[in-house]
Amino acid sequence: MRKIIVALLLLIIFVYSFSYQSVSAADTKSTWWEFQSIDTMKYSRDLAREKLNNQEFDQVINQQVANIASAGASHVGIATPYDEEFFPFLKRWVDAARKNNLKVWFRGNFSGWEHWFNYPKISRAEHLGKVRDFIKKHPDIFENGDVFTSCPECENGGPGDPRMVGGVEDFRKFLIDEYQVTKQGFKDIGKDVKSNFFSVNFDVAKLIFNKDTTAKLDGVVTIDHYVKTPEKLISDIQYLSNYSGGRVVLGEFGAPIPDIHGQMSAEQQAEWLEKALYLLAQKRDIVLGLNYWLSVGGSTQIWDGKGNPKPAVSTLSHYYIPQKTLTIEVKSDIKTPVSQASINWLGRQYFTDSKGRVTISYPSQIATESSLLVDGVKAGFSQVAAFITPRDSLVPISLVKTKPNIFYRIYASLLKLLNL
Repeated sequence: MRKIIVALLLLIIFVYSFSYQSVSAADTKSTWWEFQSIDTMKYSRDLAREKLNNQEFDQVINQQVANIASAGASHVGIATPYDEEFFPFLKRWVDAARKNNLKVWFRGNFSGWEHWFNYPKISRAEHLGKVRDFIKKHPDIFENGDVFTSCPECENGGPGDPRMVGGVEDFRKFLIDEYQVTKQGFKDIGKDVKSNFFSVNFDVAKLIFNKDTTAKLDGVVTIDHYVKTPEKLISDIQYLSNYSGGRVVLGEFGAPIPDIHGQMSAEQQAEWLEKALYLLAQKRDIVLGLNYWLSVGGSTQIWDGKGNPKPAVSTLSHYYIPQKTLTIEVKSDIKTPVSQASINWLGRQYFTDSKGRVTISYPSQIATESSLLVDGVKAGFSQVAAFITPRDSLVPISLVKTKPNIFYRIYASLLKLLNL
């Protein structure tokens, strides 16, 4: 009898220690897409020289960035050039972003690439050197989680558009070289900044982003893409993902562009955006992130010049700030929580906390059935696929220990014997 009691005590100690391992909290994401941005180009780039020394303009900057944050963006797209002349202006925009707890998607360039502000043209070699020096000289302007595009719509400057002037392989090599330079630069300054979002025109993407090039850019293809219908937007993204083998980022999208969409009322703009976001939300497995173009200053703006929101702001917020939640609860076959289990759902990865749970926020418009993969291999458990419906709010998952020790097997046998 004494031996039985001792064995049971040992089992209790084992189960207790197994259940309460010290682990980090669940990696719960409150956004649907990993990158949710709204662009400020018309103010952050086009007015860079005009407002460079106008400190009163900070009121405009702060209002725009605060509005973008309140709409649920994770990032703000800032297009200020990277030349030293404009760095003080860039920093004012970045400071406003940090004040509003936003990450920054740097979408500027060196002015000489496209001959902005009458800067002399620069070569690809000069561009690479300038990018390397910019990161090294200004490490404090970056934060972990930022995105840095060193050359957006690269085809518009430098040697020219490869559709017109040829040199496809040289263009590919330049993008890969830019990525390697920026990737190493951020490693050197100890910052986790994405730098492979090289946005190009859709037709350029079809020409440039073959599978080999995309793989060398770590599987990301970024397009600035304006089309008449949301259905066309989705079909183009699907085509590009299939062709390149990568996930797609929308570096720019929006409506209305008068030459494409014609004139739209504010309500028609919101309707177009609702349909586009609905379709994009269902495709998160291939859509990594998006940047709505733009906040203020053009035909696609969603706030007026005084900061008043149009109906499209509410539409965007419904997707940028998810309202529904799905909780995944992962336990072992002896009913103990499995911490740090990986959950892969529609192209995004989550991790369970010390209680074996993770709660995922998602847009209420997600109405399709889908599957997710629960992976406990790193913790010594199995993999399990589960089927999710829109009605689910709590999904229990049971994982089997792959190499159980003697105590684990005994306890599992007792549970089975007692039908627990």
